[in-house]
Amino acid sequence: MTFTNIICSANECLTKVLVRGESSDFLDDQFMHGTARFADMLSKLARDLQAPPEDGTEFLMNEIKILEKCKGVTLPNFAPRRAFLAILSRYVDAVHAKPVVFIKEVCDYIQVVLTSVVTECSENFPQIQSSIKRAGRSLISKMKEQSVNRVTEIVQMEKMTDYTCSPEYMTVYTQKIVAQESFVAAVRNNSSTYPINAYGFVNVGLAHLRKYDSNLLRQAFDMKVRVDAYWTIVVRRIVDNLAMYLQFSVNNLVNSEFQKEMVKVGGGGEVERMMEESPLVASKRKKLKNSIKLLKESKEAVAAIVE
Repeated sequence: MTFTNIICSANECLTKVLVRGESSDFLDDQFMHGTARFADMLSKLARDLQAPPEDGTEFLMNEIKILEKCKGVTLPNFAPRRAFLAILSRYVDAVHAKPVVFIKEVCDYIQVVLTSVVTECSENFPQIQSSIKRAGRSLISKMKEQSVNRVTEIVQMEKMTDYTCSPEYMTVYTQKIVAQESFVAAVRNNSSTYPINAYGFVNVGLAHLRKYDSNLLRQAFDMKVRVDAYWTIVVRRIVDNLAMYLQFSVNNLVNSEFQKEMVKVGGGGEVERMMEESPLVASKRKKLKNSIKLLKESKEAVAAIVE
């Protein structure tokens, strides 16, 4: 077997495991069912991101503080867009590390799979395993660095603008904003709590809100509803973008970068020379073949005598 044969065999196995999701070579080893593991990791990330981050303050206080900082000479029923983006940025900042952790875990997983595959495919040539394992680690290291940078961009873009073409945003916003006036009335009527579970919030205390103007309370409630309705869109977009980037990166790794990196390893012919047998080993192999041949002939001779 040549070095090229080893690399082609490893490449085919990686394609099955990481791209096509074929598990025929590793039926009993679920860890090596690559596409299934990617799906599991993406599902976990989606669950981790879905719930709006806790701001640690009493209900609507974060929105009120930001609205007061961003207020200007405007009509009372128009919330400043910069206030929306400021609150959205806090949401994004609270979870920005999770997608980065996700992509690092993916790269670490691919590293283990790649090492396992190249080790198995080159098991008859231990003298070259350290070279190709080192090349594999270098390849994944570069992939991880590029992926972290790209994922960071994907997440940070969500802080730059507020846009979606999905009708879901307006549907959710419309459903939740109907509670606005009854909520403000509850604050004005000195109610201790307001049960708005039906609109996506838990039971909330109201005593801390009584000192604020009704228009500010309306704006704060409106802002809360808008951000929460939009956050679902943001999370889905982040996860979708990561899923597409993951598929693109893995395909590029297996179909292009892996072979390029391995060609560098064997480019000077050094690896092929390492795979060549020394004269001593070749002599021993020849003697072994002759011994096997002699044993077969002896077996046939004994069988003839017995008959």
